[in-house]
Amino acid sequence: MNIQQIDNKINWNEILIKASFPSFLQSWEWGEVQKKAGYSVERITIGQGNDVAAMVQIIKVRAKYGSFLFVPHGPIILRNPKTAIKKLLDYLIKVARKENYSFLRIAPLLEDTSENRKTFQDLGFKTGPTYMSAESVWVLPLNKSEDELLLDMRKTTRYLIRKAIREGVVIEKRADSKAVDDFYKLYEETVKREKFVPFSKKFIRDEFEAFHKTGNAVFLFGKHEKSYLSSALILFTKSSGFYHQGASIHSKIPVPYLLQWEAIKEAKRRGSAFYNFWGVYRPGRTPKNWQGLTLFKTGFGGKQIDYILPQDYIISPKYYVSYLYEKFLAWKREV
Repeated sequence: MNIQQIDNKINWNEILIKASFPSFLQSWEWGEVQKKAGYSVERITIGQGNDVAAMVQIIKVRAKYGSFLFVPHGPIILRNPKTAIKKLLDYLIKVARKENYSFLRIAPLLEDTSENRKTFQDLGFKTGPTYMSAESVWVLPLNKSEDELLLDMRKTTRYLIRKAIREGVVIEKRADSKAVDDFYKLYEETVKREKFVPFSKKFIRDEFEAFHKTGNAVFLFGKHEKSYLSSALILFTKSSGFYHQGASIHSKIPVPYLLQWEAIKEAKRRGSAFYNFWGVYRPGRTPKNWQGLTLFKTGFGGKQIDYILPQDYIISPKYYVSYLYEKFLAWKREV
């Protein structure tokens, strides 16, 4: 197998679509977002000519407490997984040593099974100390009618959707330039209430614009009377719609429930096979205050998918500085 650099968006996305890949973190658009955040990005395929076994988007992270090569929700494997992962490891080790990175971090989109864990353990990986990407996600298949999807929901969720409709809640779909500003006002209120580390407005704007250029992003706003009470940034790939950014103001009006239902219907209209609610609570890996949000997401029906935890490969003893710092962050987040 050979390594080939890819610098053409069309070629990259053609392979991504062929793989029906269930994450946007290996999309061309996400790589562009990372570039605007200040990281270098490298995209490669592994295979022989046009016979691609795997494709990998690599984010080169240089941070105060450590520098590493990061593969979020990757590699995308089309065939020969063990051979492809070994080839990728060999390549990443060479790059890390040449460019002075202290470790590799691969967050695979492989289900958490003993066999998949063993594949990485046998190659010398160890489990990373903290989460960086969604490690457990809640996914709703969209191969049923809207009536059937409603029936599969938790009774309370279905009731609250109907209550929001009776209360006159209106869901607006927006892609105008002011949408980011309106979203961020709600987002700041959510950050104060939930006490989490927020994305910057610039990051959310870059994320929206990168995906909107290809028609794969939309903001939904839930309005009651004249006030916006909830909003979400929904991203799309060929296979899925993703609830990636959300914000809301606490109210007796169950606006977020109707907003999510409209997001699900939008994904279905676009021909998506799945609606992905993104991260949910995983004991020992995510903060306990994720439990409330998880309860909200699971009420819409679907299933939980647990991926194997991020896998670290140590290149330099400097890794342990990053490891201790990330353990401290996990403690601070009350994980």
